Amino acid sequence: MNLRDVLHPTSAKVAAGILVIVIALTAFGPLLAPQDPFAKDTTAMLQGPSAVHWLGTDDLGRDVLSRLLVGSPISVLSALMAVAVGLILGVIPALLSVYLNRAFEWFSLRLMDALMTLPFLVFAIAMTALLGNGVPQAMVAVGILISPAFYRVTRAAALSAASSQYAEAAVLLGASTSWVLRRHVWRHVLPAVAVAAAGLTGAALVIVASLTFLGIGVVPPDPTWGGLLATDLKYLYQRPLGPVAPAVLIVITVWALNALADAVRDAQTRRTAKRAPSTDTVAQEVSA
Repeated sequence: MNLRDVLHPTSAKVAAGILVIVIALTAFGPLLAPQDPFAKDTTAMLQGPSAVHWLGTDDLGRDVLSRLLVGSPISVLSALMAVAVGLILGVIPALLSVYLNRAFEWFSLRLMDALMTLPFLVFAIAMTALLGNGVPQAMVAVGILISPAFYRVTRAAALSAASSQYAEAAVLLGASTSWVLRRHVWRHVLPAVAVAAAGLTGAALVIVASLTFLGIGVVPPDPTWGGLLATDLKYLYQRPLGPVAPAVLIVITVWALNALADAVRDAQTRRTAKRAPSTDTVAQEVSA
């Protein structure tokens, strides 16, 4: 599966273009801010769009565009941090549950079932209360709660690959567990993990925006997309178009991630040229 296959649909091209813009905002957003995002101007509070303030000002007279640009890195990187935590806590135990003993399999399944029953908001508040109200603490909480999704996807793909004829043939021919994992199982699991990661990044972005909307994770005056949305909703009567910019950024980013996840899954489904290796091929690889 190559990049051309993934970007074949028009929706995937549009999604990729949106994500490039989001990545650019994440990398260069603070440098592009036209004004100081923390500078207050009590004479220009809750103003609408103008030549000076393209997206208007907030309740303290701060430039909304500058705050939106400066808040882009922490909004996006926080979601990626949560996905990284979830990926580590979900993928590794899932692979181990397939190849280790039954006791570990039972324990990991019960642990993931327990995590799935935890109320998200209560757990996130408890974690930040226990460890402090900061981005790492909040993202660890989010990562823990999305790890069961990675676990289920990885385990299902690993079980399918481990029970395939070519994997069983490799074991019978003397291949080690690590060799089978590297050569056959991981190659089968990686596309499923990639699709899950893209989709869960969008979910994590929404979760991060929800937490910052509630004031969890990022402490004002540090700007985030969710925090800007919360501030603008307080003054919706004075600035009815205020929440549009942060809401649009969140929505189109999540849509682009989900569209790209669908494109990766479809490309993997369409790929018929590379079939599973035959038993003879496995015998040659193991003997080599």
